[in-house]
Amino acid sequence: MLDSLTYAFERSRIRIHDMSKHDFSAEEFGSRRARVREAIGQAGLDWLLVFHPVSIHWLTGSDAKSYQEFQCLLISAKPGPVCVLTRDGERHEFRDEALVDQLSTWGGGEPEDPVAAFERLAASLELHRARVGMEVPAYYLHPHHYVRVKQLLAGALVAEPTNLIHDLKLVKSPAELAYIREASRIADTAMSVFRDSLATGRSELEVAGKVYESLLSSGSGLAASPINLVSGERSCFSHGAPTQRRLRRGDFGNVEYGSAYKRYTATIGRQFSIGKPTPAMIRMYDLVRRAADAQIAAIRAGVLAVIPHEAAKKMIADAGYDHCRVHTSGYGLAPGFPPTWGEPLHMIGGSTYTLEAGMVVSVEPPIFDGDQRLGARLIDNVLITQHGAELLSQFSRDLIVIE
Repeated sequence: MLDSLTYAFERSRIRIHDMSKHDFSAEEFGSRRARVREAIGQAGLDWLLVFHPVSIHWLTGSDAKSYQEFQCLLISAKPGPVCVLTRDGERHEFRDEALVDQLSTWGGGEPEDPVAAFERLAASLELHRARVGMEVPAYYLHPHHYVRVKQLLAGALVAEPTNLIHDLKLVKSPAELAYIREASRIADTAMSVFRDSLATGRSELEVAGKVYESLLSSGSGLAASPINLVSGERSCFSHGAPTQRRLRRGDFGNVEYGSAYKRYTATIGRQFSIGKPTPAMIRMYDLVRRAADAQIAAIRAGVLAVIPHEAAKKMIADAGYDHCRVHTSGYGLAPGFPPTWGEPLHMIGGSTYTLEAGMVVSVEPPIFDGDQRLGARLIDNVLITQHGAELLSQFSRDLIVIE
């Protein structure tokens, strides 16, 4: 049976020891909702159906794991209740940790069709008489549910503005930037642990365990995407997970991981060599670093996102490695939910975004050469300013060499 609970907004100061709705002031949540309502109206819509957990988090503070099943937030262009439909197992967490005006749940101890629950909620809000748009995000909306919701709404569903909320949140507030800086500090601390953990005979998994221990004990939550750690012949894998492979003298390798402070993510990636690196390793590392430097030098407010990408691309292409670029040059960083922490903004060919002050992006132009079985990638985060880019990562960008 469908129930609903109504909760009023509460004024609160940010309390660092709390989670979710306490992470930001009521005024900041109110501003976010007002901006979303305005954007919904400007898009010619009456209602927006929100499925992406990052969007729901941004509007309510919810940290719940409900993205594993059908969930939906409904917000109108005009002032009114923000409604959430989620599985019953998340009822108490939404009640206590999220700013939700009307909470409806489905399922529980026995199976229930979530779309039938959605149909009842949609009828109560008279969505069939409105102009409705909905997010259609990867990962979080099952194709069968999408088809049924679309059939249910029929002519009332007139648009699918999937990035409407994501684009509004690209520029970070001072409170969001404070969380990102803390995540970056935690990531730097873990990189020191990573460096100190590198030793011949130690497995990639053992080293990864040391990184996770540092992250979690320093205040990071679990990042949306798992650590990438490759060594030796695996260094040409762009997103290789750590394995039982043991480090050997002569290995070249790469690590990438995220630190998540109140879901706000900072990423970092560094290159390492066990023993003296070969000339080929040094050339590859130096090229990646120069490409990243060229990209950072091109970043500032008002620049098309494709321009920094082109600067890094040219550096790599001129060295004869253009065929080894198998990855974006960088992207916006969001509060992350599995499996990703990325935003729609990418620095890559064809991007239509323009960089703005207050955005945070990763810088990571890579080279992965399968023929040489070598790869290299530096990853740093920068805050875009009016005149350039502020490097958030403080850990040395030099090649880590373990003698």
